Amino acid sequence: MAFGVFLLFGTAMASLAGVTLVWPRTALDHVWRLNPRAHQDLAPLGKLVGIPFLLLAVTLAIASAGWFRRRRWGWWLAVAVIATQLLGDLVNTLSGHFLEGGIGLAIAGALLFWLLRPTVESAFPN
Repeated sequence: MAFGVFLLFGTAMASLAGVTLVWPRTALDHVWRLNPRAHQDLAPLGKLVGIPFLLLAVTLAIASAGWFRRRRWGWWLAVAVIATQLLGDLVNTLSGHFLEGGIGLAIAGALLFWLLRPTVESAFPN
């Protein structure tokens, strides 16, 4: 249940990022105060990165639906999302963002380890 809620939270955050990048200068822009460095990096790219954030939100929403319904494809999609995040954190670390990347690696690694446990996988029948 908690991981499904985590996927829904990711859906909300990716949606918010995507909307504020595709349609800037709205009241929603204030959320970027939580991560001004990311806004500084992403805002100039606008729709170029905003649309992929919206696609990520759709992917996370689909993964959460599959997760809550205990579908095997939902589990696989969740594994793929976290594995992709792990790779992104590795790139972030290798790019010199050691703190953010390292924390991300630890969290994504722990989540992936948990997702791949036989007891978790077995909860998602074919």
